[in-house]
Parts: sequence; structure tokens; C-alpha cells
Amino acid sequence: MSTFDFSPLFRSSVGFDRMLDTLEAASRVETTNNWPPYDITKAGEDDYCIMIAVAGFSPDDLTITQEHNVLMVTGQKAGEGKNHYLYRGIADRSFRRRFQLADHVKVIGADLANGLLTINLRHEIPEEMKPRRIEIATAGTLPDLASKQVEINKQAA
Repeated sequence: MSTFDFSPLFRSSVGFDRMLDTLEAASRVETTNNWPPYDITKAGEDDYCIMIAVAGFSPDDLTITQEHNVLMVTGQKAGEGKNHYLYRGIADRSFRRRFQLADHVKVIGADLANGLLTINLRHEIPEEMKPRRIEIATAGTLPDLASKQVEINKQAA
């Protein structure tokens, strides 16, 4: 697998450290465990869904945590059955899945049905970060800043 050199981007950008670190980490991914299988879908403009196949796991066996921009899904069977298997084809081994989330992506719910764990996510931009329209004042509606400056200079003298 080829790797990319992101050093030119580090030299010419400011404030994109986390994004570039994420790209660099993604470019050097080692062979990962591909169990359990999962899908990531876009359910709407700002809504996403992660579906993980967790057949045989109960809600008590699964843990979902979000810390900063990392979503961690862990599966740990509570107790091993006392069955004597002649053949074991259904995997119920423990697992840990990490998902890197963008800024302001929040988990809004999770559901376990028919062996699929569904985690719903929403990208919610804070109100102060949303684009806003700036009204343009005309000469008649501008506050008289020049007279205030003169008053401040008189008080300072």
C-alpha cells in the first residue's frame, strides 16, 4: 500500500492539524480485523448511520462510547456457554471497533434488532459557527463614531 507525504500541506496550512493527522493516520492503516462487518450510510443531509452485524450479542454484551471525535463499539460476551460444540461456525468472539468522527458529529441513538446494531449519528453545527448574514448599514444609520472618538480623546487628556 502506498503512503502519501502530507508535509507540504503542514507547511502551507494553519489550523488543519487534526484533519491532516487523520489523513496521515488513515494512509498508514495496517491490516485490520474485519470482524464484525459493518456498513456506513448517509441517511440525510446531516444524518449518518453505522450498522454493525452483531448476531448472538445482546444489548448487555455491547458498549458504545463517544469520546471527543472517536466512537468506540465494544462487544464482550457475558459468559461462555457450557455447550459442547461439534462444529462452531457462528463467531461470538469479543471485538472493538473504532470510528473517527468529524467535529460536531453526535450519536443520537442506537438500536439492536435482528442481529444488527444500528447507530444513528447527526452532524450538528453549533449556532455560532453557522453562516449568518451581516446587515450593511447606510450613512444615515451608522453611529457617529467620530464624535465618540473626540470625546474619548478629551477625557484622556
